[in-house]
Amino acid sequence: MSEFEAVLDPLARITRKHKTIEAYVYWHKDTAWSDAAGESLDAEEIVFYAEGLLMEGFGLAWDHLADPQLGDHIRLCFWQGARPVPPASPQGSTRLAGGESSGNPV
Repeated sequence: MSEFEAVLDPLARITRKHKTIEAYVYWHKDTAWSDAAGESLDAEEIVFYAEGLLMEGFGLAWDHLADPQLGDHIRLCFWQGARPVPPASPQGSTRLAGGESSGNPV
């Protein structure tokens, strides 16, 4: 199993089980994290989007969060180069699952 499969398979299981779950995308640039202007990905887009960026060499850390304000959702964090410290989880949220890849397939 490649590193990509190891990180994406659990994510795919979550999106198959929770067909209405959404993902929010965060980018690391210039020592800071920013979100993708509040836009979300639908369940069927999440794994495809993450896989494409992994193939382009981006690093990925993802979390499945139970959040009282946003509801259950996926947080996708992408970067290039050295792994940064991921952004803090929203206050009051609980991490249900997660995974990480350096963006370099094994």
